[in-house]
Amino acid sequence: MSKIKYFFEQSWLLITASFCFGLLIAIANAAWSPRIEANRIRKLKNAMQSLLPQAAAFEQQDTLNIKTTKGDTFESSLFKGLSDANDCIGWAFQCQGPGFQDKIELVVAVDENFEAFRGFSVLFSNETPEFGDKIKLPEWRSQFSGAPAEELQLVKTGPMDSIDSEIVAISGATVSSAAVVKLLNNCVQQVKNEMIHKGLIRNGN
Repeated sequence: MSKIKYFFEQSWLLITASFCFGLLIAIANAAWSPRIEANRIRKLKNAMQSLLPQAAAFEQQDTLNIKTTKGDTFESSLFKGLSDANDCIGWAFQCQGPGFQDKIELVVAVDENFEAFRGFSVLFSNETPEFGDKIKLPEWRSQFSGAPAEELQLVKTGPMDSIDSEIVAISGATVSSAAVVKLLNNCVQQVKNEMIHKGLIRNGN
């Protein structure tokens, strides 16, 4: 018993400080969580609007469970872009997968029939500055806009202004380029299959 008493006498300050610190973290997290979530939703909506600028509104249709290439599962919110006349002009959803440094999160847009990409925007990335983070640059992302919404192929050289299924890698950042193409090939097909299954698009589109 004397050893236990000695332990508490010597460590009570550390125990008390740890408890108080944990309590402060919990309070701060509870206070900031609504603001963090609001910022996340605003960022998502701004990204969708930039990819489907003709949309007057976005209506959430479903939440899909998508598997990454590592076998993990994440929830992807599926949105329908609507015109002023309430016609569908496209779809937007989230994709994610492993990058070179950390996971990469994208919001992806396709046309109303899921036949062509309208592009993607990066929601989260920790890729190497000046190299892998070039996946955010409009000049690289632009080659996805209009590309067929099917399996994409990464190539080392070629014209970036050609709109087809071949995506030219970023010079010096092939790994990050490949990561984006790989996660798109993995996620997009799953989203498309789920949408066909739920009757949101026709089979064959």
